[in-house]
Amino acid sequence: MSSPESNATDAAKRRAAVWAAAQIEDGMAVGLGSGSTSALVIEEVGRRVAEGLRIKAIATSEASQKLALELKIPMSDFAHLTHLDLTIDGADEVQEGTLYLIKGHGGALLREKIVAMASGRLLIAVDPRKLVKTLGSVFTLPVEVVPFGFETTVKRLRDLGFESELRMTDDGKPYVTDGQHYIVHCKLPQVGFDAVAGGEELKGTVGVVEHGLFLGMTSKVVIGRPEGIEVL
Repeated sequence: MSSPESNATDAAKRRAAVWAAAQIEDGMAVGLGSGSTSALVIEEVGRRVAEGLRIKAIATSEASQKLALELKIPMSDFAHLTHLDLTIDGADEVQEGTLYLIKGHGGALLREKIVAMASGRLLIAVDPRKLVKTLGSVFTLPVEVVPFGFETTVKRLRDLGFESELRMTDDGKPYVTDGQHYIVHCKLPQVGFDAVAGGEELKGTVGVVEHGLFLGMTSKVVIGRPEGIEVL
């Protein structure tokens, strides 16, 4: 049986998802994100498509692609769509004030960032638990790395000052992303961490494909709350 707290969280996610999906206009090219809130967005988009909304979409993960196709949302790719009008996605953390994000705990950060970078606007839909004062205060930072020599990549990340651990599956094997890479979870320093400089250091590390810091990319954040929604 679900708890009142989990029911409230689910309701908050759905409020944010419905509001976000309502921002899609007829004829748009849309990016569809990953995660539990994004799944609710995709369900709402599917409902609108069934009612006549005409769009083309690109998904940020295989799971989101599968759900979108099941709902008969017209899907495309970057060979046919070079620009997206709007991407709607979730986040692990949203830093209040900056709208900087940590994303990627669902394992899709590389595809999420590629889709976001191709979009005119990035709309993030979350529940209140995702708002933080300091990035990394709740979640670690996912960093996508090349499998070959990942041990040396992890050492380089540790040498930069990031406590790092390879993500493993329940059966004790390295987690593999849709892009066939590994994920290393890095603990961010909670005092004096410069997200922009840290992101540049991570991106410049040999073996790192991409990191889950989304900085200066977010157009709006919609937060589902018990009493309604808040837009930042």
